[in-house]
Parts: sequence; structure tokens; C-alpha cells
Amino acid sequence: MDPRTTSFLLSLLLIIFFNSPFAASETFNVVNFGAKPDAKTDSSKAFQAAWARACTSSTSASIYIPNGRFYLRHATFNGPCINHAIDIHIDGTLVAPSDFHVNANSPNWIIFHLVNGVSIFGGTLDGQGAGLWACKRTAKTCPRGATSLEFTNSKNIMISGLTSLNSHIFHIVVNECHDVKMEGLKVSASGNSPNTDGIHVGLSSHVTILNSDISTGDDCISIGPGTSNLWIENVACGPGHGISIGSLGKALKEDGVQNVTVKSCRFMNTQNGVRIKSWGRPSSGFARNIRFQHLKMTNVKNPIIIDQNYCPHNKDCPGQASGIKVSDVTYQDIHGTTATKFALTFDCSPKFPCVGIRLEDVKLSYKNGAAKALCSHVRGTVTGC
Repeated sequence: MDPRTTSFLLSLLLIIFFNSPFAASETFNVVNFGAKPDAKTDSSKAFQAAWARACTSSTSASIYIPNGRFYLRHATFNGPCINHAIDIHIDGTLVAPSDFHVNANSPNWIIFHLVNGVSIFGGTLDGQGAGLWACKRTAKTCPRGATSLEFTNSKNIMISGLTSLNSHIFHIVVNECHDVKMEGLKVSASGNSPNTDGIHVGLSSHVTILNSDISTGDDCISIGPGTSNLWIENVACGPGHGISIGSLGKALKEDGVQNVTVKSCRFMNTQNGVRIKSWGRPSSGFARNIRFQHLKMTNVKNPIIIDQNYCPHNKDCPGQASGIKVSDVTYQDIHGTTATKFALTFDCSPKFPCVGIRLEDVKLSYKNGAAKALCSHVRGTVTGC
């Protein structure tokens, strides 16, 4: 072959390679930016320096956190980035301050804002929330606490194989995001820890939660207003308050929840199984096209519940009717045991009754006998139960 032809072909191959997905990515080890795995030196600036390099990289980039315990006081990772392919590989543990007053004025411990194409693989987040929980049980004045990990105003997000321990309050929050996948997560906090929701999704669309184990003191998964096209499958919940849509209707004008599927999940010794909850006061919101399928309940206090008269402390809602319109909700193939004699409670709005409620092959027992149901202002069908 002519040498000039060979040279041309080699140059062409190099151009194709370096502009292809297979081109080598840059890796930024946080230790090289000053992070120390000694659980006491604040590594926040080192993590953010590594993020700045990855965010401005012209090729795909990886941030690497090796084995060890890295103390982070607080970390904010802002976009938008030039790079839309940032992988964060965590072999170690990120440790929050043990003194909950350190982040008393911050709603978040670790937050990503306005990012696109960020993936987190592995690792552990240790929120060290026990001190705050104790404060809330014994004192009148305590900080609200910080969410361990939040993504807000972001898209194309992956969280895989992450463990979250003992968050102050919510463990993982997805807010105003699109195209998010979470899988293989482990979330753990004491069964009496307050407001420690495992995963909260709000104002977001096309979110998937798969193959995860959540034990906590509040909802395993909570679903807020403005959520659509949410898929939850193969999640083990317990202890905790179950998987909840709501509470809805806190605001007079509120986005609805729609197109939610909860499939092949297990609930063990939880307060609730699957719940739809709304404040007992006017609102423009709704919950519709909801599917609860192939669920296993074990010693669950309220396996199936719609509560449209939520009114904590009887403040700002007594005597009012919920404006949330609940419709087209299917409960299919739900088996197991209840810890109370009422396995099914539909306490719907007298002004806007629940409509299109379908029960198919729902069989729940209480002390080796049939469980009972409480129904108010609900319209639907029952088959195979």
C-alpha cells in the first residue's frame, strides 16, 4: 500500500476513535485533590475540585473515591457542565458530621443541581443521623436536618449499588428531574427514626426504582405532587411506612400524580403497604392511573389504604373535604397477612369520591381468618377476591 494512503487511513482511524464513545475518558481521584480517608479531615473542597475538572472536561470523565472513610461537611455539585457523561465510582464511605448542628441551616448534605448524564456507582453514605433523632425525641427545639443526597433540576441520572445509612431526614431525593434510574440500592435507618424517607420523588418524570432494599422510620418510597411515569419494581420495604403517594393537597393549586406502577414488591412489618394520602382540604390536584401489582404483605398494619382526611394536629383542615381527585387505581394480585383486622381502608373525599377503583385477586388474612375492609365514598369493582 502506498505510504501516503497508509498515513491517511491511520489519521482517519485516530480521528474516529477520539470522537467515539470508546475514546479514553479522564479519571479524577479525589485523593489527588487533597481528600484524606481518615474520617476526620474535611474533604469537601477536594471533592468539589475533582467535580470542577470533570464538569469542564471535553471527554467523558470519572471521579473516583477509593476505599476509606471520607469526611464531608457539605458538598454542592453544580451544573450545567460541558460534560454530559460523568461517572462517580465510590469504593469508600462518605461520612457526614457527627454533630448535627454543623449542617443545621442546610437542607442538604450532598446535592447535584442542573446536571445531565451523571451516574453514581457503589459506595456508602453515612449520614450519622442518630444524634438528631434523639434530639427530636427529647427536645422541643431541634434543626430539621439535612437530606443525604438530592438531585434537582437534572436529567439522565443513574444511581446504582449505593448504600445510604442513617440520614438526618430523607435519604435520597429526586426533585424536578427527568429520566432517572435507581437500582440495587440499600437504605437503612432505625424503625423509629423520624422523617427518614428512603427515596422521595417529586415534580419528576420517567423515574425507575428497581431491585432495592429499604428499611427506615418513615416511607420507604414517597411520591410527591407533579410525579408522572414512575416505575417501582422488586423493592423490599420494612420497617417503614410503606410506599406512599402523598401527602397530596397541601396547596390549593398543585400538580397531580399519574402513571405510577408499583410491581413485585414486598412489605414486612410496615405501618402501611401501599397508600394514597391527601390533606382534607381543597386542592386542584389528582392521583390517577395507578397500578399496584403482585405484592406480598407480611404482618402489615394497613396493607391497602386511601386516606383523604389527613389532618395532622387537626390544624387548617378540620371539617373540610379533600379536593384531590383519585381515579383509575388497580390493586392486582396482593397476598399476605395484616397486623390489624382491617386490611383495606378506602376513606375517600365526600366531595370527590374515589372512582375506577379495581380489586383483582386481593387476598389478605388476619390471624388465620379473613381480614375486613372499611370503605367510604368509593366506587369500583371487585373480582377474584
